[in-house]
Amino acid sequence: MNKKVVVFGGGTGLSYLLRGLKDFPIDITAVITVSDNGRSSGKLRKEFHIPAVGDIRKVITSLSSTDEHIKEMLSYRFETTSDLNGHALGNLILTSLIDITGNLQESIHDLSVLLDVKHKVLPLSEDANITLMAEMTDGEIVEGEANITKCPKVIKRLFYKENPVVLQEVLTAIREADLILFSMGSLYTSLFPHLLAEEVLRELDQTKTPIMYLCNIVTQPGETDNFAVSDHVKLINAYLGQHKLDVVVASNSKIEEKMAKRYATEEQKDPVLIDQEELDQLNVEVIESDLLTIDDDTLKHHSQKLSSLIFSYLMR
Repeated sequence: MNKKVVVFGGGTGLSYLLRGLKDFPIDITAVITVSDNGRSSGKLRKEFHIPAVGDIRKVITSLSSTDEHIKEMLSYRFETTSDLNGHALGNLILTSLIDITGNLQESIHDLSVLLDVKHKVLPLSEDANITLMAEMTDGEIVEGEANITKCPKVIKRLFYKENPVVLQEVLTAIREADLILFSMGSLYTSLFPHLLAEEVLRELDQTKTPIMYLCNIVTQPGETDNFAVSDHVKLINAYLGQHKLDVVVASNSKIEEKMAKRYATEEQKDPVLIDQEELDQLNVEVIESDLLTIDDDTLKHHSQKLSSLIFSYLMR
């Protein structure tokens, strides 16, 4: 019987991880945040009163075994002067399925069947009005994920405007998991929205299953400036309950000086360094490896190498 892995995340980082992880003999349940209110997802949420579908579409596409042209079609964004402008085709398809079935979870299942997805994709919640909020260090309250991302101020804390009702299938998946994965990606908009849900924290506290965090390659401006690996661990642990991180995976790849300089000057992002002495104080296992690759002239985790490392940990 295959080992069961539950992956929490959202956005590009999670999608990139799943491209490699789906090729290993494990059963994946990907749990996706649905609080995005920007771009295509934001427009559709406002017009049709539905949860955000953009990250769900990305994850389904990443897990799909269908033809690459079909995947490209789902990611295709319209560039036009009409109301279609900026919408991804896959987002429109998911929205139409929600209208037909009246249910986001059933719509995900139907699209997964259509695209030959062998694993399970779950939204954290089906609440249509789920709204992410942030209090900044100067006391300002910012409403909506898109506005939080754009805000140049430092975040003090995140919270939901109204507590979401977490899907029971998500809680069941945590109970049955052999490994719980926190994907790389934005901590504040991809990972922490899961940890703000009391029911998720309660299940994580009760499980003896190890929690593994896949640490980001570079810092996130305004969120994790000057962070080393230990700072990521400490911040995540602050959002967790009694069950803190058990394992952190970090890349020790050497980044070329030219590439590092470009990231620093153009994007205000710096490499996340492995500060072993600090990590030794945190009671967390550190797994480090050469995990980076350059794709489309950007730094990324090598999906296959990272997935192989995760699988090796599972098979211990």
